[in-house]
Amino acid sequence: MTVPAPHREFLDDVLPKIRRDPRVAGVAVGGSIAHGEPDEYSDVDVVVVVDDDAFDAVTAERFALIGSWIDLVAAFTGEHVGEPRLVITLTGPRLLHVDFKFVRVADFGERTSDPKILWERDGALTRALAAAPVAKDPLDEQWLEDRFWVWVHYAATKLGRGELFDVLGFLAFLRETVLGPLIAARAGGSPRGVRRLEFLAPEEARELRATVCGYDAKEAGAAVLASIELYRRWRGDVERRDRAEELAVRYLADVLEPAAR
Repeated sequence: MTVPAPHREFLDDVLPKIRRDPRVAGVAVGGSIAHGEPDEYSDVDVVVVVDDDAFDAVTAERFALIGSWIDLVAAFTGEHVGEPRLVITLTGPRLLHVDFKFVRVADFGERTSDPKILWERDGALTRALAAAPVAKDPLDEQWLEDRFWVWVHYAATKLGRGELFDVLGFLAFLRETVLGPLIAARAGGSPRGVRRLEFLAPEEARELRATVCGYDAKEAGAAVLASIELYRRWRGDVERRDRAEELAVRYLADVLEPAAR
């Protein structure tokens, strides 16, 4: 695997600093580096594995610790992505996005993909991975079907009211939450929003362009209709909410009809 020079230099510099802390049992990387597909625009996903009994103390110090390891430009925690153990940072002076995730040894085996171990003390990380299988994070298409037509009705109400910024945000939400993951699942990839769709499934990614529009009511309506068409084509074997689909699509048509005249 070829790691871009800035990423490799960063890891070569930071790893010895982290290892000096006796409370750290090991260091791993996840993301594109672990998957063997990094490029110059990739983040660095560092997993700092901490002895269980020292985890609370390390958590309380983590900003100071990170500041002692790197040239810290900015940092904040990852509650917005459902991961409070994560500290999202920029390091400088040549900017590099680095995520530091602090986990207990006991929790290191809980994962949806395998990380790459860079260093470990006494085999602690290897044992943790061997003790627990990878827990795949499959796309729950029934969860999508149960919600999709409610979301379509929401978009129609915003179109009717003329809240086009909200409609544009909604279309991005559908690509991120529904259409992108469906494309990835069909192509055998991980459902990670719209990440790497242009490379994973270029034909479907081209079709997805129909869901992108400018600040224009007619264009926005067409993009919502395109989203519905693609969802119908790409959804799998689910218990279909036919009545919700029929009524939501009819409601949308009623909203769009005056604009079509």
